[in-house]
Amino acid sequence: MTDPLSGSFGRESVSAAERERRIRSLFQAVAGRYDLMNDIMSMGIHRLWKRAMANAVAARPGQTIIDLAGGTGDIARLLAPSGARVVVCDPSTAMMAVGMGRCPKSVEFVEGRAEAMPFNDASADTLTIAFGLRNATSLHAALGEIHRVLKPGGRFWCLEFSRPHVLIRPGYHAWSRLVIPRLGAWVAGEPAAYDYLVESIRRFPTQDELAAAMCDAGFTKVGWRNYSGGIACLHQGTKA
Repeated sequence: MTDPLSGSFGRESVSAAERERRIRSLFQAVAGRYDLMNDIMSMGIHRLWKRAMANAVAARPGQTIIDLAGGTGDIARLLAPSGARVVVCDPSTAMMAVGMGRCPKSVEFVEGRAEAMPFNDASADTLTIAFGLRNATSLHAALGEIHRVLKPGGRFWCLEFSRPHVLIRPGYHAWSRLVIPRLGAWVAGEPAAYDYLVESIRRFPTQDELAAAMCDAGFTKVGWRNYSGGIACLHQGTKA
């Protein structure tokens, strides 16, 4: 199966190393206003999606939870009150610097990328990722690495933009193409960053395709639930 994310940066074909470098540069540039942009672009709905994800995770004391690509700490802040050990792993030190200022002191921050996380095999009870999987240089490598660090029986939860229902698809695509890059230029001063983010959403696998990739990576009990007509989707899987 061709990896849908490898070598993609907007409509330009680049090497995986160059793609990773550019993504890091983009998030370095927008870190301070990243959450504000998310609020504006989604009219605040992304916070409802993330809360629904945290509720589904049902974190418990004594668990180790890795929040991958969790930079500014939105998910970590929701999970920390459970008493679980919550570790944010993100390749962007700028994004994590923002998260450290917002999260409880109990939340740990570790630099690392989805394709090569700095954790031992079978070391996490749960791994979450919200709107970050599409930034991996290789979807299949990232899913394999997630499977590696989970304990047997561990759960993987992925919240990501997906394929909306056909009735709302035209309006959603128009908003993405025409409005989001202009908002990126106005609020964050980085229109190129949001051109990339829109393109990364467009290229990301559909609900069925991501579920199939998770099964290929060894996950069982794979399923998903759509939010807001499929604009976002929460995927789940278990390491056998």
